[in-house]
Amino acid sequence: MKIFPAIDIKDKKCVRLIKGDFDNKTEYEISPIEQAEKYKNHGFKNLHIVDLDGALTGETVNLNIVEDIVDKFNLKIEVGGGIRNSDSIQKYIDAGVEKVILGSAAIKDKSFLKESCKKFQNQIALGLDAKNGYLSVSGWKESSDQLTLDYLKEVNDYGVSRLIYTDINRDGMKQSPNFNETMKVAEISNCPIIISGGVSSINDIKKAKDLKNVEGIIVGKAIYDGDIKLEELVKEDA
Repeated sequence: MKIFPAIDIKDKKCVRLIKGDFDNKTEYEISPIEQAEKYKNHGFKNLHIVDLDGALTGETVNLNIVEDIVDKFNLKIEVGGGIRNSDSIQKYIDAGVEKVILGSAAIKDKSFLKESCKKFQNQIALGLDAKNGYLSVSGWKESSDQLTLDYLKEVNDYGVSRLIYTDINRDGMKQSPNFNETMKVAEISNCPIIISGGVSSINDIKKAKDLKNVEGIIVGKAIYDGDIKLEELVKEDA
């Protein structure tokens, strides 16, 4: 089980949102670079970064911060947030990230996802953010009319190397992930799943380890709020 501690960047600060709501955010004193260093020093190998400015603008706003983190800490990084064209993907690949996460752009334009998987083999992750079974797009501001499982069946053979599944209703709530929905996604997905949204305790991590076709889990707010100690969490990282 890979543990992905999370860094969400907004205005060059670490923030956490509640259910993806930009008006309901907590800012933290620690900078993204300092937070990444903390994770590295505790022994974590992977990192999940979201450029929230990018999610709002469609630009690689915090590319320089991501480059700094890659250069300094040698972590395996997956990054997402407003990546809507090949140029943005290339910038992140050139910066040294392991996986680039496509979300809204892939849902709105399946051919973009297909072409990206072909061009950047084993480097594209698909971010599926769902609310009540339906996919949400554009920084979770819009609900689509697409059922998560229907969409996944359509793109399952495109060559995505990782799937990040987030239940928006759980995100930032620390009420445990939606394991039932995650299992439905994992059952049909051709690539391994990363669970995201709602992790509240080490017990959630232990439960995730028993699920089939699950590669890892993202932990965010529970770290920042001190509900999960990094010393405990890193023991589950393999």
